[in-house]
Amino acid sequence: MSKHFEDARYYLGRAAEHAKAGVVEELEPVEARVKELVGREDEEPEPEPSRLDKLQADLKELEERAEGEAREAVASARKRVAEYRGKDAAAE
Repeated sequence: MSKHFEDARYYLGRAAEHAKAGVVEELEPVEARVKELVGREDEEPEPEPSRLDKLQADLKELEERAEGEAREAVASARKRVAEYRGKDAAAE
């Protein structure tokens, strides 16, 4: 029996979502007209970056930092190898 209530609750939620979407869709022209008459333009603020955008930005930053650190490590290793080879050649 509880399964029936769960199903009913699910479909009631879906119906509410569809009803809300329908009301929003029907009232958009009215809202635009009222804003036009009142003098308020449709000023939508810049949307905040989504969670995915934030993660992608963080990954990009980490990638750039890792590249920089890797370049420094390679340069340091090359310098040490060159110094070692220089000492080795001088010893001969």
